[in-house]
Amino acid sequence: MPSSDTKDFATSVAANVPFLRRYARALTGSQETGDRYAAATLEAILQDDTAPPEDTDHKIRLFRAFHLVWSSAGAPVGEPDSSLSARAQDHMVDLTPNTREALLLHAIEAFTTDEVAQIMSVAPDEAVELIAIARREMERSVAGKVMIIEDEAIIALDISGIVTEMGHSVTGIARTRTEAVRLAAENRPDLILADIQLADNSSGIDAVNDILGQFEDLPVIFITAFPERLLTGQRPEPAFLITKPFSEDQVRSAVSQAMFFSSTETLAA
Repeated sequence: MPSSDTKDFATSVAANVPFLRRYARALTGSQETGDRYAAATLEAILQDDTAPPEDTDHKIRLFRAFHLVWSSAGAPVGEPDSSLSARAQDHMVDLTPNTREALLLHAIEAFTTDEVAQIMSVAPDEAVELIAIARREMERSVAGKVMIIEDEAIIALDISGIVTEMGHSVTGIARTRTEAVRLAAENRPDLILADIQLADNSSGIDAVNDILGQFEDLPVIFITAFPERLLTGQRPEPAFLITKPFSEDQVRSAVSQAMFFSSTETLAA
């Protein structure tokens, strides 16, 4: 590969590593396991001196390499870190193979179905079917009570509508850290969906950590316009992260994933 192409590829890989780590984290259910396979992917790419096709997108190449590494290792998940995670891993036994990966790639990482097909080495129509199967299987597997921490009323109502349509109930909407802690104490949720910056300049991260001090084993989805700032590898990271502005597909997928394969790990304040 010419030196200029190598430099461009390296720059692109560096920019996309946070998103690969997010994907690996959600896929394996473990920050440690996800990071291990993300690192193995980077090592494999560095050792590969063959030039990719000129029309190969760098991000697609990175995620495709991850899939080759992860699949060749047996598509492992991390050790369950809670009773919810353990139950979720039991549920995974009944999932149609490859469906969860396809859904994450499409709904969370925003790859097109054609790109998902390239990454997973399947036909485009198979990628479409895998995504549809994943949605059906995960949405009907777990239903529960969802608490929303969001200070923008329109966004909160939008999220509430999506969650309700999926068959979950909404315990309430909190706009501040104090409101969130009170609401959780009054009605323990099965899932928390939290913005990072709240109305009174309090932190959604602090609110979640306060709540998890009262209740263990609650899955959490964080929302932020800057996910790469939370995926540095230098402190505990959220298992599920939605990027603003988000789509309905992203919310549906993340809620299904979080209910199905949950983790209580949160960010340090």
